Order: sequence, then structure tokens, then C-alpha cells
Amino acid sequence: NILFLEIYFFYQKIKFTPCCIWRIIVNKHFHEFFIPVLGVGFSLDTPIKVARYNIASVISLIDDELIEIVREYYCEKYKLGYSKITNKHDDHRAERIKAYLNLMNYIVKKQIEEIKKSEFKKDSQITKYFNFLPANSPVKKEYTDMLKLKDEQKQKEVQIKLRELISPGAIEVNIMVKLDKDNYKNGQKLTHEYSDAMSALRGFAGSDLESGIVFSSGLNRKLFSYLETFDDFFAKPDGKIKKKIILKVSDFRSALTQAKFFAKKGLWISEYRVESGLNCGGHAFPTNGNLLGPVLEEFKTKKESLISELFNLYNKALSLKKKEQFKKPHSVKFSLQGGIGTAIEHDFMLKYYNFDSIGWGSPFLLVPDVVNVDEKTLDKLVKAGENDIYLSDISPLNVPFYTLRNSDSEEARINRIKEGNPGILCKKSYLALNTEFTELPICISSRRYQKKKIEELKNKNLPDKLFEKEFNNIVNKACICKESADSLRINYSISEIKGDLNPCVCPGPNLTFFSNVIKFDEMINHIYGRINLLKSVIRPHVFINELKLYIDYFKNLISIKADEVSSKNNTELNIFKSNLFDGIEYYKDLIEKILEDTELDKKRLNKELMKLKDKLLSIVKRNKKVLTLT
Repeated sequence: NILFLEIYFFYQKIKFTPCCIWRIIVNKHFHEFFIPVLGVGFSLDTPIKVARYNIASVISLIDDELIEIVREYYCEKYKLGYSKITNKHDDHRAERIKAYLNLMNYIVKKQIEEIKKSEFKKDSQITKYFNFLPANSPVKKEYTDMLKLKDEQKQKEVQIKLRELISPGAIEVNIMVKLDKDNYKNGQKLTHEYSDAMSALRGFAGSDLESGIVFSSGLNRKLFSYLETFDDFFAKPDGKIKKKIILKVSDFRSALTQAKFFAKKGLWISEYRVESGLNCGGHAFPTNGNLLGPVLEEFKTKKESLISELFNLYNKALSLKKKEQFKKPHSVKFSLQGGIGTAIEHDFMLKYYNFDSIGWGSPFLLVPDVVNVDEKTLDKLVKAGENDIYLSDISPLNVPFYTLRNSDSEEARINRIKEGNPGILCKKSYLALNTEFTELPICISSRRYQKKKIEELKNKNLPDKLFEKEFNNIVNKACICKESADSLRINYSISEIKGDLNPCVCPGPNLTFFSNVIKFDEMINHIYGRINLLKSVIRPHVFINELKLYIDYFKNLISIKADEVSSKNNTELNIFKSNLFDGIEYYKDLIEKILEDTELDKKRLNKELMKLKDKLLSIVKRNKKVLTLT
């Protein structure tokens, strides 16, 4: 009855749909944004800094050794008992991850208790909690109405109700499913259950968290099947799922393919997290020219059919497993991340595409209250221009990777090459996947691998230009698993390994439009349109910026494939081209139909769009041998 009255009360006072109100109260997720995973170390303890304000964030589970060191750091900070989990433990990776997640969950719960006890005074924790909320939140409306009450007794009654509504943001975890290296003990290969991804999953599954695990970078059948062994990933009879599955995808087809795999095992996808293929940070997974706008449109139009198709497969699987079936689908969220930079863009994505939340990633690298970026790297990020953040090939995974051109990591890599000693002394081995020269896998960024590869190259007696090209392909790989956590090591004066600290940072191109160190409350106010951090900045719309990135990528792709033209390459390039032109037409219609009612400059958008279309046409005409003009 109380819940019903709350729903009725909010619905009467604020013109929200009953469905929306139900989701807000039951899930207690009041914010419209979340902070995605930001590399290995940058957001590793972000939940401890933001979850108390109902803000969700995602951490990486790659480096269990670093996780153990950070656990020790926070145990000391909060004066909690600490017992080290050493490599001698048979399941040390999973146990370290579980212990750290439990610690974070404990700390955040204590923070929530403190907020509930604080007074409704200026700058108090509880005042910050409610002030941070978006203006259209029913809870925020309830709070602002409370402030206006003259009757002190009634005000206290409402304050009691508000305190009961306070809840933490989700502590989510990320597994990049390609990183599933097998592990060895005393030279003997362990069973795949002890691989990096499996162990990380087991650590999350065994933790106290009631949150989601984000799977990114594709489909890993062994890993995904492993979820069946943990009850918390299955829905309880009341429909509640303790450990939710979140898929990070770049298009609808990928989402459907992966979700079907889970549904046939009786596992429900609670959230589809759509990420731009190119307008993102870290590793980029470009689509075949499918732009963000058309991708979101497909999700918008096919949401219901997606859920319906999966629900049928899901219930059949539950029946075969002798588990209870459900009369209606469980709740599903749709979220988006990649290149969003203004409150106008944020609101448009939520309202027009009917999405639930937006991920704000790279701009948070400039928020030291929230993310671990050392002072030197932070200064470089603040000063970074358009050409300083680029899509590189430094990742040992051979996947395009955004990085900062003048980072300490890049400067150290270049110096090693100049000194005739390329490669790094690999101390982490999380990306040790190559067995070209060794029985046990090693990383292609390692000095050991690059030395052997260069020796092999020298024996080929190639022409100078070809030798230089092949040489650069070998030595341009960086140590992204260790160095993307060096900022954290510097900030907290901690290190579990010896050697120099050369931070690598992986911002998306959207960061270049932000040019100042930003406070936490300033970033929240910018997201919700209460202030504008980009007021004096000329910045293309997120759709325009992504289109530009894709056209540049397409141009580069043509040059790479020009020397190896085949019917297959020809077809791929023409599909890519057609998708880009289709995307341009979609945006042209969107500007006419929808954007005219927003604060966006329609003439400027059309002008930028036509300029990029002309650029694409010019590229096509210059490459008639591999591209059709139609």
C-alpha cells in the first residue's frame, strides 16, 4: 500500500508515466548517466567516490594483483582488517576480486548510512545527494518541495521519507571477453576454469554485490556458458536477478546474436549498452560503416520484437532446465555511451531513442575527484588538441586503440626504440597470447617477442622501405595492461612491481573539447544542463563528429587494402561506403523531422553534414578501382 501511494503521489504531482515511476522506485536508480570502465586503473575505485550519490560506475577486472594492492590501501584507510591473498592460493585471482568487490560494497553501504544520518544543511552529504539528481527526477521534486514547506513537523516527516529512498549507485564490473588467457602453475597448464576471464567471472559471482557484469568485445562461448554454474545469474521466482548481465555492443545484430546465446541457456540480458564503434575511448571496434544514429534507430524500432523473441527462447530453456517459467519478460534497460558531450545531446538521446541512461566516459578523465589520473598526465590531457588523441595500433591485441600522443608511455616507447632496445620487460602478462616463438604464450609488446621478431625480419633481406614498415609494425606495441594503471600507482604511491611508471592513457576524441580540470559537481551540473562547460567551444554534434571519424577511418582502410584488392575486399569496402551514405541520408531526414524542435543549430548541422558528404564523394571518386560510384 505504501508503494502504491508513493507511485500515485508521484504520478499526480509530476507528469511521468506509471511505468517510469515504477522503474525509479523499485530499482532506486535516480540518475540518467553512469561512468563506464576507463581502462585498467583509472576507474578501479571510482565506486567508492560516486556510488554514495546513487551514481553507477564500472571497474575493470583485468589486474588482480593491482586489485589486491588497492584492497590493502583501502583496508588501511578505513582501518579494516587485511589478510593478504597471495599467489600460493589455488584460486587467488577469483578470491582477490571477490574480496575487493565485497570491500567496496561494505564501504559504500557505510557511506550510505552516514548520508542518511546527516542533516539537511548546506553542503552536507545528504544535501549533495539530492542536489546532484536531475531536475526531472520525482525524488528531486519531492526534495525541492520539502525545502519549501513552512510547517517544520511536515518537513521532518518528508525528510524521513527521503532518507528511506537513499540508495547507492551500482558497482558494476567489466570483462573484455577477448582477454581470456590460460594460466600455468609450475609449468603446467591449468584447466580453462582458471583462465583470466573465467576466474574474474567467478570472483564477481561469489561476491556480495547485487549489480551487473558488462561483457564487451564480442562473444566468448566458454565464458558465457560458465554463467550457468552460478545461481545468482538466474532469475528468482519473484523475477529478481541478483547478478545482472549487461552486453556492450556496437550494433543490433551483435546484440541479438549474443542475447540468443544467453536466452537458450535460461539467462536474461538486463541491459544492452550500445557504444559508438569509433567515438569512444580505449579499444575501438568500428562497425562496417554503420553509424550511431541508424544503429540507435534500429534498437528503437526493434526493442519490443527483440524482447519478445528472446523471451520465448528464454522460457523454453527454463522449461528444459526444470526451472520456473515467467508470464512476462523481466525488465530491460537500453543505454548508450560514446562521444556525448552536452546536456542537449544527452537529453535528445534519452527522449528520442527512448533510452534509459547515458555513459559519460572520457570527460571524467579530467575529474580528479572521481578518476585516477596523475598530475602530469592530467595536465597533458587538459592541453590535448585534436591531433594529440589518435586511433593507434599500439595495442598488443591488434585492435585499434585511442591514446594520447605525448603520454609518458608513448615517450618511453619511442626512447626505447631510439636506444636500440624496443619492447618492455613484461611483468603482468595479461595480454600474453602469442606462441609464435615460445611454447608458453608471451605478449607481442614484450622485449622478448620483439627481439625475436626483429631477428626474423632481418633475415628476410627486404628493401629498406618495406623493412622500415615491418619494423615499425613490430615495435609500435605498448604495455597497455601495466601502464594504463600507472596513474593510480603514482597517485596512491603504491606499486606491486619494480620499475619506472610511465602512464598510458586512453581517452576518446570527445575529450579534446574539454580543456580544464573539472570538479565532480561541475561535471554533474554540465551533464544535466545546469551549467555549460563548453559554452565558448565550437564543437560538432556527436553524430557529425562520429561521421567524420568514420570517413577518416574509411579513407585509411582503402589505403591499407589498396595493395591487396580482391573481390572480398572490394565488397567489404563498398558495403562500408554504402552504409556511410545511408547514414548521411538518415541524418539529413533526422535534422528536418526532429532536430528542428531542439536548441541545435539546424543550418550549421546541415552545412557540416553536406561538407562531410562531399568529402566522402571525393574519396569514392579518387578510388574508382575499388569502389563503385553508385
